[in-house]
Amino acid sequence: MLETERLVLRRWREDDLRPFAEMNADPEVMEHFPATLTAAQSDALAGRIMAGFQDPGLGLWAVEIRSTGAFAGFTGLVWQTFPAHFTPAVEVGWRLARRAWGHGYATEAAAAALDHAFTEGLSEAVSMTAVGNVRSQAVMRRLGMTRDPADDFQHPNVPEGGPLRPHVLYRLRAADWHAARGA
Repeated sequence: MLETERLVLRRWREDDLRPFAEMNADPEVMEHFPATLTAAQSDALAGRIMAGFQDPGLGLWAVEIRSTGAFAGFTGLVWQTFPAHFTPAVEVGWRLARRAWGHGYATEAAAAALDHAFTEGLSEAVSMTAVGNVRSQAVMRRLGMTRDPADDFQHPNVPEGGPLRPHVLYRLRAADWHAARGA
């Protein structure tokens, strides 16, 4: 479990499944993904996320708003191994319910996950999204991540010819993270 001023990043609970399914069924939340998810698909994803905490320091934590105890989404770090010029790599990622947008929660939660991972010895993290996802790209920049257009790629798990296939890639080295924080 990780805590920030306003958030708790914790293991998943059974009562997270319903708000997670609602979030994954929201067309605005899923705008930059190939499709919304049914409740069954969302539950299956939650199961994979819960099983993904095998590597120390890696996994997607449920994000809870401290003041209300409400489930806000997820953030964390996962191994990406799909075929690409930069994989295998550890990705920092997030997905928040629409009601949690605009409060800085994605940046706050991802910063806590990165700080934990870099303190535990991770040397670099990446983050990626569809070219049109400017909100997530803004979070990446606020985290201190940088983009080299030469790293951009066609995501192999997204259908060819679709508008979501072109992806941008941002990187952050642990040394840069620590230097920016004076550590």
